[in-house]
Amino acid sequence: MTERRDVPALSRSGVDRDSATREDDAALGQAWERARVLVVDDGSVLVDGTDLVLVGPGDAPEGDRIYLGRDAQAPYFAVAGPLTRRLGTQKVLLRDVGAHLSDRDAGLVSHAVGLTNWHAAHAYCSRCGAPTVAVRGGSVRRCEADGSDHFPRTDPAIIVLVTDGADRCVLGRQSIWPPRRYSTLAGFVEPGESLEQAVVREVGEESGLAVREVIYRDSQPWPFPSSLMLGFRAVCDGSSQPVPHDGELEDVRWFHRDELRDAAGWSSDASGVLLPPPISIAWKLITDWVAEG
Repeated sequence: MTERRDVPALSRSGVDRDSATREDDAALGQAWERARVLVVDDGSVLVDGTDLVLVGPGDAPEGDRIYLGRDAQAPYFAVAGPLTRRLGTQKVLLRDVGAHLSDRDAGLVSHAVGLTNWHAAHAYCSRCGAPTVAVRGGSVRRCEADGSDHFPRTDPAIIVLVTDGADRCVLGRQSIWPPRRYSTLAGFVEPGESLEQAVVREVGEESGLAVREVIYRDSQPWPFPSSLMLGFRAVCDGSSQPVPHDGELEDVRWFHRDELRDAAGWSSDASGVLLPPPISIAWKLITDWVAEG
């Protein structure tokens, strides 16, 4: 299978989510008998080098069986539970390993972490407070009291690289980040707001800049716990000076393309500006723009 490296790290997948099987309890049972199971422990998984560790159904912990889909090799499920380490394996978070996984593994773990986060937070009905149970292969939770179905929710967030239309872009930093790290501007989409409106509003709130020419670039699932990052590029007047406005950023300023080209990356011993880690869509938005120059 050809690996996709032209899209953000967590946006790659090699698995058919196979929605038809979710609706068929008998088919789900048959799929489980020959499944490869990904165990997720509070967002952590096991890897062997850069490969996900998958177990057979007999070695999976008890818990809801979340159907992730299938490929030519096997059906795949996720189960939330304790991890059993084997020699040579390592317990890691998706944030730490996501950029290094194959398409299949990146898709599986993004799907699994997002759904196990949702299941953990929705054990009770939001309408009546009664317990809910997982149905349809873990893609729905059903209230045992009123019969209502509850579906996973994804929170849309915009993330945008603002440029002057030439060789400079705007990056900001939060005070909790490692020293010298800067990244693109971002924020959640509000009710009744288009994505383009959210870009204009968020950039204005965080930097005081007025942007135009808002263009969609890429998207990326961000299951920490349940977001979808929608990546944009926008242009503003290069004579304007960005200034932190809403208290979210410690600093925001212009960077020249050459300054970012010379950035040593995101390791702790790098000199100069530190870019966001390669797992993030912010990395792709910045590095794509730098490469264009």
